[in-house]
Amino acid sequence: MTGRELLDELIAQEQRLVFPAFDEADAWEVGGALRDVALSASLPVAISIRRNGQRLFHTALPGASADNDGWLDRKCAVVDRYGQSSLRVGEQFRVRGSTFEASSRLDPAVFAAHGGAFPLLLGGTGCVGTIAVSGLPQRDDHQLIVDVLDRLLGSDSSH
Repeated sequence: MTGRELLDELIAQEQRLVFPAFDEADAWEVGGALRDVALSASLPVAISIRRNGQRLFHTALPGASADNDGWLDRKCAVVDRYGQSSLRVGEQFRVRGSTFEASSRLDPAVFAAHGGAFPLLLGGTGCVGTIAVSGLPQRDDHQLIVDVLDRLLGSDSSH
């Protein structure tokens, strides 16, 4: 898959993975579903769900570390700033022939455009938070979220 093809797929994911509403119970459902999938595959991840700056769900599974919490914060900062998945933001810079680190002019100690933070999107509203995973290679972190959201939202991941 070329960078442009990946970028198109990331955009399509954000267009289809939209919640009609999102409250604390939804955060628990999404977080629990992510945790269940990760536990069943023995994935060493930390998971975070935030809405409007409030942490609604957080867990760290065996093998995850405090470093994963730092990655969650940095990837979520990218989503908060751009309203797009952290993987999409990084890929947009790569498609233009650069990197986020070289061209964004943002502090890499605060922002990380690596896969694993997905915008919490509400229909008619837009981005109101983040759903994030850290502990796997960046595309795997991202895909774990997409797979769970596809299942919970009844989306067809193959379009």
